[in-house]
Amino acid sequence: MFDFRDLAVPVLVAPMAGGPSTPELVAAAADAGGMGFVPAGYLTAEVFAERVQAAQRLTTGPVGANLFAPQPSAATAAAITAYAEALAPEAHRYDVALGEPRFDDDDWEAKLEVLLDLRPAVASFTFGLPSADERRRLTDAGITTVGTVTSVAEAELAVGCGVDVVVAQGPSAGGHRGTFDPTASPAEEPLDDLLASIVAGFDIPVIAAGGLMNAGDVRRVLDAGAVAAQLGTAFLLADEAGSSVVHRSALQDPRFTETAVTRSFSGRYARGLRNRFIDDHDAEAPFGYPELHYLTSPVRAASVRAGDPQAVNVWAGTGFRQAEAAPVAAIIEKLTKRSR
Repeated sequence: MFDFRDLAVPVLVAPMAGGPSTPELVAAAADAGGMGFVPAGYLTAEVFAERVQAAQRLTTGPVGANLFAPQPSAATAAAITAYAEALAPEAHRYDVALGEPRFDDDDWEAKLEVLLDLRPAVASFTFGLPSADERRRLTDAGITTVGTVTSVAEAELAVGCGVDVVVAQGPSAGGHRGTFDPTASPAEEPLDDLLASIVAGFDIPVIAAGGLMNAGDVRRVLDAGAVAAQLGTAFLLADEAGSSVVHRSALQDPRFTETAVTRSFSGRYARGLRNRFIDDHDAEAPFGYPELHYLTSPVRAASVRAGDPQAVNVWAGTGFRQAEAAPVAAIIEKLTKRSR
């Protein structure tokens, strides 16, 4: 079984679904002494398998994979219909039709089989946990399991499931919160407090995540008992990242000054750069993941094609201004200069 304490450098590149986490990014993290994750979110099981295999071919280091754990839908048909009507002007603006909202489990069973077949060193989970039986199957296959949690209560569930490690995700994280209940208000407990509570309360290794951007942040969470620091936003501008041109430009555009937590794009709380779409639609957006993800997808894609960052989710953590364009190895070197 893989032990995070055996990493040459205690830095993980967070799984960033939707493009940023390429096999090249994952392999570069491993080659630099850390670890990256191939995200399964939004991919078919076949494409997910191809990307895990690609990362494994590119490095001799450990490769991780991440799955979105399915949760019951929180949507209502009436709310989705009303939101689609509110978004009609957006579809007209970008000359596209809105997507067809639907619920699915992100090909969960097939993706579990990919893990069991390809056996990455680590399998992490977001939005929830595998069942105890599913977790046992992964353990029996020699895969280290990791549960992402945003509260002590979720950590208790993760430990009860038998995962090997938990990621304590603080509220400053970019992208979707790992919260198990999709309708719960995002937890605001600072990462340092959450990390301290989990380290003190459970006999399990803890990875710290959420808003970490520099060597001081890494050092702080390691000193507080974390076995590694997981960073996503810090790598969005990495040479090996698959972040779109629109995403990269917006992160460096002085017109964007803050992030916001919104469910307007996907029906689930996530943090990104505050733009026109969030300002116009956040208050009216219902819960409903992944239904809203599919509904807004054509508008978001058209916004990117138009080079317009105002109607696409530009996921980023609160420290996005510190992100730098550089190779992964250079970013990790800078992050670990004072953490060794």
